[in-house]
Amino acid sequence: MSNNRDLKQLSLKIRKHAMNMTSVGGSSHIGSILSIADILAVLYGSVMNYKADEPKWSNRDRFILSKGHAGAGVYAALAESGFMPVEKLKTHYQDGSDLSGHVSHKGIPGVEFSTGSLGHGFPVATGIALAAKINRDKHNIYVLMSDGECDEGSNWEAALFAPHHKLDNLVVIIDRNKLQSIHSTEDTLSLEPFVDKWQAFGWNVVNVDGHDHQKLLDACGSMVTGKPLCIVANTIKGKGVSFMEDNILWHYRSPQGEEYNTAMQQLNNA
Repeated sequence: MSNNRDLKQLSLKIRKHAMNMTSVGGSSHIGSILSIADILAVLYGSVMNYKADEPKWSNRDRFILSKGHAGAGVYAALAESGFMPVEKLKTHYQDGSDLSGHVSHKGIPGVEFSTGSLGHGFPVATGIALAAKINRDKHNIYVLMSDGECDEGSNWEAALFAPHHKLDNLVVIIDRNKLQSIHSTEDTLSLEPFVDKWQAFGWNVVNVDGHDHQKLLDACGSMVTGKPLCIVANTIKGKGVSFMEDNILWHYRSPQGEEYNTAMQQLNNA
């Protein structure tokens, strides 16, 4: 199990890889990737059971990125965890590359499910969790979704489904950065009282700082018998680069030129 210092280094590597990938390929969503880098570091660096040299190992924990537009962050986490060569990340979003902008399982070891259209990953994860229960498998299923994605009705159907079937092998982590597309989540479609909603649906809910590795680790260890776990991870979109933090512009903008240089300098000095 990695210590917090190792997790900090892993989260920084994910951020730097993602900055390079989105800049070279000209892709979007760097703000969304930066907000989940710490969550990915904790999951891949300490929480989840997997074998990078045996990606289809039957006892592996399953991970689904429901906010598929942040796929570059998952590719970076997989590369740093040994699923693919780090050099492969340079092909991201390039013509002919299998590292697509939205995360894809096609030809990529370690990716369980392709996502992009919001509201699909979480419902699929509940199905995988139910199948594991029926088969009496012991692995867990982790799904990382965005708060803006909670505008999708399919997610609330899944939120009802999981407690009904007592899917205590399911962990949903919500990237609560409070920004989506071109507005705040509350201006788009108010989610508050957010924690209360999940609790009312029958979930075990933990509300934490999504950039504090120890608190994320403790939250992941809060699974209880008979209830699925929802971790509301309060994050900052663009975390780690001052001019990207809490700035909706970086949902779509690609880091280029002086902006890229400044961003990388800040990350290198972190």
